[in-house]
Amino acid sequence: MSDIPQINPQSNQPAFSIEKVYVKDLSLEIPNAPAVFLEREAPTVDIQLHHNSTTVDNGVYQTVVTATVTAKIGERTLFLVEAAQAGIFTIRNIPQQEMEAVLAVACPNILFPYVREVISETTARAGFPPVILAPVNFEAIYAQQRGQAAGSGDVQIVTPGVSH
Repeated sequence: MSDIPQINPQSNQPAFSIEKVYVKDLSLEIPNAPAVFLEREAPTVDIQLHHNSTTVDNGVYQTVVTATVTAKIGERTLFLVEAAQAGIFTIRNIPQQEMEAVLAVACPNILFPYVREVISETTARAGFPPVILAPVNFEAIYAQQRGQAAGSGDVQIVTPGVSH
């Protein structure tokens, strides 16, 4: 029925497959509507991006990339949109020392274009110009955080925020 090759759990070959990509959570707030639509001043846009991975089952992992975009003029919020894009991945026979990099780089790289589209579409449908997230180099972020945590042995991946 399906031409997609299935991962054989009995094989010792490294394997990586995308099982599912989905929007796990989506929130939009326009607390000062309708007055914000009359504003002519350009807002300050703050973008926060985070990702994490968890084990779902033996060899099955979930990675979630969350983007939070807040637009303000002064202290007044125009909108706040938060999207959590998730993916379920089957990853088998990858050496343990490489697994962290797969979950911190490969999985977010797959999910980022999806969360980027959700943020852009949501802001446009809310009546604002679309917010288009700039590309993110998850490999560089991982390498930087890995270097900072080399002495502690503890790595938590948090992508730095951006303000416009």
